[in-house]
Amino acid sequence: MTAIAPSILSADFSQLKQQIEIVESAGAEYLHIDVMDGHFVPNITIGAPVVKAIRPHSQMKFDVHLMIENPDNYIKDFADAGADLITVHVEACPHLHRTLQNIKQNNKLAGVALNPSTPLETIKYVLGEIDLILLMTVNPGFGGQAFIPEVITKINDLKKLMESNNLSIPIQVDGGINKETGAKVVAAGAEILVAGSAIFKAEDIANAVNELKNIK
Repeated sequence: MTAIAPSILSADFSQLKQQIEIVESAGAEYLHIDVMDGHFVPNITIGAPVVKAIRPHSQMKFDVHLMIENPDNYIKDFADAGADLITVHVEACPHLHRTLQNIKQNNKLAGVALNPSTPLETIKYVLGEIDLILLMTVNPGFGGQAFIPEVITKINDLKKLMESNNLSIPIQVDGGINKETGAKVVAAGAEILVAGSAIFKAEDIANAVNELKNIK
């Protein structure tokens, strides 16, 4: 089965605890937490205090996606708040290797995200330090955007890059994911689907999780 990471960016924040419980009961393995700063992306979302507040209410892996400038300044805060996996954007990290080491020194899994137009070449020399690769299938900053189909080729290319380096790093995709686009990226090699609107805007949240999990 495909692993699912519901993105709370699309959740009803007045019902956040209840909605987290629903997706966890439905079998979601990760909770995807989008952190935006209004600088790296044109939106502002949540910080470490929210992660800390919801941590006692879930056993899911907290998948914290830092869409922020200067992520090194905040890695410890999110690690202490309860993140299991911290993903940073290659575009925001002038010293990417150092940033990945920072995450690992805080005893967390290290992910790297690439925007749709960012080439795979940017992570070629740090692959051995990465625990997850997130390929954005929209430009980051807003929920509910349309899927960019050109990223399917990028997923294929990433699989080939890992095979040539004898590596097997989980590929996560984020942006415009639903049953149709999910099937396309899974066929290309994606293993973890981040979905916001397709889950939290559905009439039946639990059923939406199950439909994505059962994509072959």
